[in-house]
Amino acid sequence: MNSPGEHFSGDRLSGDRLSVDQLPNDQLPSDRLPNEQVPSERLPVDRLPAQRAVAGHGTGLAGGTSVTGSLQSLLGTVVIAIFVITFVVQAFQIPSPSMENTLLIGDYLLVNKLVYGGGGVADFLMPYRRIQRGDIVVFHYPVNPAQHFVKRVIGVPGDRVRLINKQVFVNGVPLKEPYAHFSRPANDLFRDSFPRLDVAAGETPEWWLQLRKLVEDGQLIVPQGHYFVMGDNRDDSYDSRYWGFVPQGNIIGRPLLIYWSVREGEGEIAAPNSMAGKVAHFAYALTHIFQITRWNRTLRLVN
Repeated sequence: MNSPGEHFSGDRLSGDRLSVDQLPNDQLPSDRLPNEQVPSERLPVDRLPAQRAVAGHGTGLAGGTSVTGSLQSLLGTVVIAIFVITFVVQAFQIPSPSMENTLLIGDYLLVNKLVYGGGGVADFLMPYRRIQRGDIVVFHYPVNPAQHFVKRVIGVPGDRVRLINKQVFVNGVPLKEPYAHFSRPANDLFRDSFPRLDVAAGETPEWWLQLRKLVEDGQLIVPQGHYFVMGDNRDDSYDSRYWGFVPQGNIIGRPLLIYWSVREGEGEIAAPNSMAGKVAHFAYALTHIFQITRWNRTLRLVN
């Protein structure tokens, strides 16, 4: 089982957890002398510096306009990027094995943040869809919202969820889960036969108390506005079994695409927290991109 440190962070692109318009072609004012003036070789010597100063002044104004246009273009690009990251898509990296073999450590994801809507009036006007059982979702970890997790939705509001010897039952029907991965024998009562009220296991006392209130006939009832999620790597996933439900407001979106995937290899530098370490990690990735890239996973849709 992963620890809370397994979180899925968007700041580490980890993918844990992003990305210019063409500059305006400013037309420099002409520095030619007016046609009616006497040719320069016939002007008095004391008038030549003044005439050249006028031409130089015109060139200076054009340079200022060019800088202003460049700044405006850059600002527009930044605004568009912020809008896209905030409302449309966001990049994340997978740092833990909890979703193997669907998502692997080193997968870089683009997450669709518009697929589920925001829960407002616009939801009725836009072609949003509801969160469905089986969806993979990225969300703010309820115990520590600063962290990001990625799991699969197992139970939606009103569902009755139960595990018997690792087999998931929803509303009394066993789920067919070809994506589920198991690596250990069924020897953990709380993990493999959930919910168990005779075994105290959980992240917080609040979850233990809530669990006792929502269990009926050995089944956990998912409350309205919440979701029960689990990792595909069932024996090594820190999920709803241990810390509870995911509120709908915590859900960020749904992974859309693995835009890059990096294998773990010998000598590879682990992504550190210091700036110097991040620069070294980036330099390593840049110089070994063809060796460390999983080409068979790059540009793969997430299902």
